[in-house]
Amino acid sequence: MNCRHCNAPLDTMFVDLGYAPPSNAYRLPEQANAPEVSYPLRVRICAACLLVQTEDYAEADMLFDADYAYFSSTSKHWLEHAKTYCDRIIQRLGLNGESFVVEIASNDGYLLRNMVAAGVPCIGIEPTDSTACVSEALGIPTRRAFFGEGLARELRLTRAADLIIGNNVYAHVPDINNFTAGLAAFLAPSGTITLEFPHVAQLIQKTQFDTIYHEHFSYLSLYTVSRIFTAHGLRIYDVERLETHGGSLRVFGCHKDAPIETSKAVALTLETERDAGLTKIDGYLGLQSRAEACKDGLLRFLLDAKASGKSILGYGAAAKGNTILNFAGIRPDLLPAVADAAPSKQGKLMPGSRIPIITPDALRDAKPDYVLILPWNIAREVRESLAELAASGTRFVTAVPEIVVK
Repeated sequence: MNCRHCNAPLDTMFVDLGYAPPSNAYRLPEQANAPEVSYPLRVRICAACLLVQTEDYAEADMLFDADYAYFSSTSKHWLEHAKTYCDRIIQRLGLNGESFVVEIASNDGYLLRNMVAAGVPCIGIEPTDSTACVSEALGIPTRRAFFGEGLARELRLTRAADLIIGNNVYAHVPDINNFTAGLAAFLAPSGTITLEFPHVAQLIQKTQFDTIYHEHFSYLSLYTVSRIFTAHGLRIYDVERLETHGGSLRVFGCHKDAPIETSKAVALTLETERDAGLTKIDGYLGLQSRAEACKDGLLRFLLDAKASGKSILGYGAAAKGNTILNFAGIRPDLLPAVADAAPSKQGKLMPGSRIPIITPDALRDAKPDYVLILPWNIAREVRESLAELAASGTRFVTAVPEIVVK
């Protein structure tokens, strides 16, 4: 296999998490005993450009199909994050009724609803029918397609984009060069691109291996994204650090010759990455042993809880939860059920583990001794939503990077 960006051979393993089905391929109860397709979940690092990337096994149109079950609006935290972003970017760029905003991977309209409310013309680009239907019902124009250079040039014939938004999509594209070429083709001469993505530095430093799944084709640093942008006539002019997804970056991009000054934050963040070793391949080694230790810690906790007669249920049928459950080989005998607030997941089975997904009310009624919070990045939100359980003695557990009980 060769690098998706620079085509250099990929000879160095970043982490091997075994085999797993696609993390959002939830099963119906009647499929409990049916065969399930799994793919290697292995990630490599390019020694030439330092792009961390999954091996080529799963195709994007299979991962993001018509029944895709992730709806951004399920999370109150994510809705607040989107609203804050829109308020700030409208003011920062002076967006108004004459502007044109595009969001790639617009999902269920969680973000663009704010642009519509502010009177800013916009369009969403979303390949999954299940989420696009919800967005369209909110009055958001939505193009049902995968984004790339071809679509960008087609849409550019009508109008260039003053702002292109990509929240947690850049890591999800198999052809990162075609996608970036599309950004350059669609962007107005003085327009801005904002992309948010989990920072690979946090993945390494905090052992966030459960953020690895087939839908995430790339794991990104500012150093590598800057190189990719440069190759397509773009540059990054500002960067912000975010708390989302355990630690993310929001980059602001423009055409390389656009009259926009580059902020000091870019150089400072690149310096931080250099200090962390992210500009040399050695800085990316060592995750495997820490992931194995995390897996062993979770298994020990679940086995000890079962041996002592303690009840434990999970919360959050998220992709990261599926990664750790399948890596650890956890099945319903150790974790009988996982609650989730998304109606699209309730009543189904977790992929691979076949653990039933129940409603939050069913979890409350069960009054377990422990709740294992799989999406640790929203642990506080989960604990607050289950405050009555905490008051009655239930304790909350997170497993990454190590077992923590509160």
